[in-house]
Formats: sequence, structure tokens, C-alpha cells
Amino acid sequence: MNFDELTRFLEKRVQKAMPGDDAHQKMKPRMLNGAPLNMKHATLARKGGVLILLYEDSGIVRFPLIQRPNYDGIHSGQMALPGGKFEEEDKNQYQTALREANEEIGIKHQEVEIIGSLSEFFVAASNFMVLPVIGKIESIPQFVPEEREVHDIITPPIADLIDPDKLKEKIMTVRNGFELNCPYFDLEGRTVWGATAMMLSEMVEILREFDAK
Repeated sequence: MNFDELTRFLEKRVQKAMPGDDAHQKMKPRMLNGAPLNMKHATLARKGGVLILLYEDSGIVRFPLIQRPNYDGIHSGQMALPGGKFEEEDKNQYQTALREANEEIGIKHQEVEIIGSLSEFFVAASNFMVLPVIGKIESIPQFVPEEREVHDIITPPIADLIDPDKLKEKIMTVRNGFELNCPYFDLEGRTVWGATAMMLSEMVEILREFDAK
């Protein structure tokens, strides 16, 4: 994929109706009996933002994903887009995504040009309403992982998201011993599943539009 052509396409595409939940559902984990996995919360969802940061490296358009460290929490060890919860100093979820990317992987927000966003997404496991923000950077980033929040960083080609060989499915055991049938992206040998995969699934639909034009 050509970086300039892709980012110009995205700048126009984000102004139109998005694939939304139809895309999200394609990567949603399910119980082994096929039933959907539903979670209810007694409190209102908190807001958050994550960043899909596009950049070019030797003619390949890439984006960073982080691996969370192992900890006593819902997202322990999982692959994720850099991001986190909305704080009072943030004017909006775009700022949240940029601030968190700076904290987690060392990206300076002044260097990022915002393209737009995907559909807001409800992360049921942690009760967050997350805005996936799309940004671009003209240089190859020098990522600096924040040791307490980031175990590792990978930078797969964005084109891998529409490679059918990268889309897989397996049974996974999650907290409390539940077994789930999980669609996932196999990116650089890492399993990208759950909320991150569901958000990226909307990006997949848009990338397919670009690839078909």
C-alpha cells in the first residue's frame, strides 16, 4: 500500500458513514456453544482513546501495537493499540489517544497529524467507551516503551490486516476459566484478539475498500 494514497483516502473516508458494529461483530469472541458473550455493568462506561498510528518504513505502511505486561487485571499480557482512559486535562478522546501514546510508546503529539477516527467502541470487559483515532507521522518513529505499561512493541504492516492468512481462530481460556472461540489476527506471531481485534476489524473493511478501488 502506498502511504500517501492510503492516508489521502482515509482523510476522505472517515467523513462518511462507517462500517461500525457489523465489522466489530466479525471478530467478537463467542462461547463454545455459539452464544454471544455479553457483559453487564452497574456503572456508566468510562471514556478512552487509542491510536492507530500510520507511518512508512522502506515503502511499507506500518502501525504500532503494544503488548501489555502480565498483571492481575483483565487485559494482562494482551496485545493492544496504544491508549488509555480519558483524563480531566484532555479536551476530547483525540487528546486522550495522543497523550497515552506519548506516555506508553514515546510518540510526541506534535509530530502526529490526526486523520480522523473509526466508530466509538464499547469494551465490555473493562466498561470503557473507546474512540480509535487514526493518525499519521511522516518519519519513522523511535518508539520508547514505558516499562510499567508496555512489555513489548510490534510494528506490523497495515496490509497484514487484509491478508486472509493472518485471520485465524482458536479456543482460548480467559479469566475464571471460561473457554471462548476467538477470531484473531496473527500479526508478527502475536495473537491480536478481543476488543483490539474488533476495533481493527472496522479498519479492515475500510482497507478493503481502498484495495478494491
